[in-house]
Amino acid sequence: MQDSNKIDVKQIEPSEFGELDLYQQREKIYTRKIKGFYQRIRVYTGWPLLLAYFLLPWVNWGDRQAILFDLPARKFHILGLTLWPQDFPLLAFLLIIAAFALFAITVFAGRVWCGYTCPQTVWTSIFMWIEQRTEGSRNQRIKLDKAPWTTEKFLRKFSKYCGWMIVSLITGITFVAYFYPVRQLVPELLTFSTGFWQWSWTLFFTLATYINAGWLREQVCTHICPYARFQSVMFDQDTLIVSYDPKRGEARGSRKRGADYKAQGLGDCIDCELCVQVCPTGIDIRDGLQYECIGCALCIDACNSVMDKMEYPRGLISYTSEHQLEGGTTDWVRPRMIGYVVVLSLMLGVFSYTIFSRIPLELSVSRDRNQLYVTSGQGDIDNIYTLNIANMDEQMHEFEVNVSGLDNVELIGERSYTLNGGEVREISLRLRMPPETLSKPSTPVEFEIYATDDDSIRATSESRFMMPFK
Repeated sequence: MQDSNKIDVKQIEPSEFGELDLYQQREKIYTRKIKGFYQRIRVYTGWPLLLAYFLLPWVNWGDRQAILFDLPARKFHILGLTLWPQDFPLLAFLLIIAAFALFAITVFAGRVWCGYTCPQTVWTSIFMWIEQRTEGSRNQRIKLDKAPWTTEKFLRKFSKYCGWMIVSLITGITFVAYFYPVRQLVPELLTFSTGFWQWSWTLFFTLATYINAGWLREQVCTHICPYARFQSVMFDQDTLIVSYDPKRGEARGSRKRGADYKAQGLGDCIDCELCVQVCPTGIDIRDGLQYECIGCALCIDACNSVMDKMEYPRGLISYTSEHQLEGGTTDWVRPRMIGYVVVLSLMLGVFSYTIFSRIPLELSVSRDRNQLYVTSGQGDIDNIYTLNIANMDEQMHEFEVNVSGLDNVELIGERSYTLNGGEVREISLRLRMPPETLSKPSTPVEFEIYATDDDSIRATSESRFMMPFK
């Protein structure tokens, strides 16, 4: 007997298949300006980040820039803390903590990072604001793009691109200022006397900002950023996401204010498509959760404004969870969230302890590779060592060198050294031992260096003392 549930592919007409064009031309998105509660939150979170980004390079900490990643000197100044290449494990640990915090926030509240604080979102919002100021509202921009070229159209477009370029240039200069002193960079750029690399990186980040925020926009979020692709793996049924309530909204349809729309079999959604018009990625949130959604809540503010005009309850589109949409309640305290919070707290504790207990002194010892030992005129055995001392503190210290592990050892060379804050010095020392006091051809020896004015600043390094085989 033939199964009635099976479909004969031969009987399906070609017109019944949808056509997928892998090289489909991008459709430009014209966003509509909207105000609301969540957009005020975006302003309150975006502006402090922008001001911090643009102003921090101009803030001094003592006699230097407060935040400066000095690559040639291999010093990374962050307020009162100076990190060295030896501290790169700390930087890697900090990046792991940041990534883990992002994952924890995503499990709790979805893509709030993308919607409120991601640089791509913040700078795109600035560019959109410039676009609205120079070209007008959404409908005006659509008409302007369709209209033939005139003097007015040219001036509006030119003003927009100039605004974009000014913001991009300031962004590029500021980024380079984190790696090159800003009080040198700006005058050198204005007088065209700066170096090749400063010009190159300023131009690169200027163009990157201009292209990403001005032209690519949602393409970065939907096709380039990997976070959009794997974010759904971190979601669960209690994660807060921007969602449309189909039980309340369907069936959609227009109606007059005050009409008994329920008698017409309609839901609360009046199908105005305002939620689509304000979306920066151009999706329809009523189609369900989509990876393009960045959680910016523009559609929530747009829908709430319509609900207010229609005198309907707010929340047709809202931050909610799958459990809540299905009629249940959101479980805020769940094992997954508890695990994230506990692990994140432990990581922050370990990182904080490591930073505050960090000793700002580095010592490395290497033996002379050209000769294992030297025999003096009196028959004693000499070993030559090179000590590399890095004073990673901001203040000047006087250091003293001690040697342990060998009895009757004679240290030939200076024992005390004064190093300025951030100074690295290479010194040479010679250790001398009578051969009869040594029983082995290789004996461990430990070098110790400490600050005479602060006993807590000390470092040690081990090496070997070599003598001829007996």
